[in-house]
Amino acid sequence: MKSMYVYMMTNQHNTTLYTGVTNDLVRRVYEHKNKMHKGFTSRYNLNKLVYYEIYDDEITAIQREKVLNGGSRERKNELVNSMNPDWKDLYDLIC
Repeated sequence: MKSMYVYMMTNQHNTTLYTGVTNDLVRRVYEHKNKMHKGFTSRYNLNKLVYYEIYDDEITAIQREKVLNGGSRERKNELVNSMNPDWKDLYDLIC
């Protein structure tokens, strides 16, 4: 069984958040950092991984992503602060 990840990316000043889901967190964050796909994260220069959760199945991960995307910015900030109070880039920790 392959793990699934729900994650949040932000920019240098932590002003914009993006929530995504993937089955390969290292690869996906690398793609965001290197702007390999045109879209929201490349447009707003979201290149810092600040939060992630691990799930055992795709359905649960997708449901969680939808909940987070429908939630408030305040709730997302609380989640990031609970795992990463300094909002440091966690990419090197997952490589």
